[in-house]
Amino acid sequence: MTSTSETLLRTLADRAELADLVARHSLWIDERRYDETGRLFTEDVVVTSPRGHAHGIDALVELVRKGHDTYTGTLHNKSNLVVDIDGDTATVRAHDIAVFTLDDKTEAIAAGSHHYRARRTEDGWRFDRLDVKPLALTEALGRAV
Repeated sequence: MTSTSETLLRTLADRAELADLVARHSLWIDERRYDETGRLFTEDVVVTSPRGHAHGIDALVELVRKGHDTYTGTLHNKSNLVVDIDGDTATVRAHDIAVFTLDDKTEAIAAGSHHYRARRTEDGWRFDRLDVKPLALTEALGRAV
């Protein structure tokens, strides 16, 4: 196999792994898989969102639980992934539309973009930064936040 083919295969594998990481991030939130945090994020992860700021895995889990565990359910859908890889670092931008069930009669919708930064670790790609940038919230969610 030529080095060009090897480079192409490596790039495609990296892109697939990063896209999978984004999908798993949605499942991590929606299914409350907080015990899998280390499979997605580095120990020194930094997160900024409308709900606050977190540095490190424990602070991230606390921030997410504070915001999401109050809902009876959530469903995040990521799309329009743009992946840029530069050696052992990468950025991923994704649109996010999320449905939040506040109770059995009230749902709310949030839309925004997620800006991830990732680095290659000995265990694979992990996010070391996430910036959540809101675009729109329905009125019911605005009251709940």
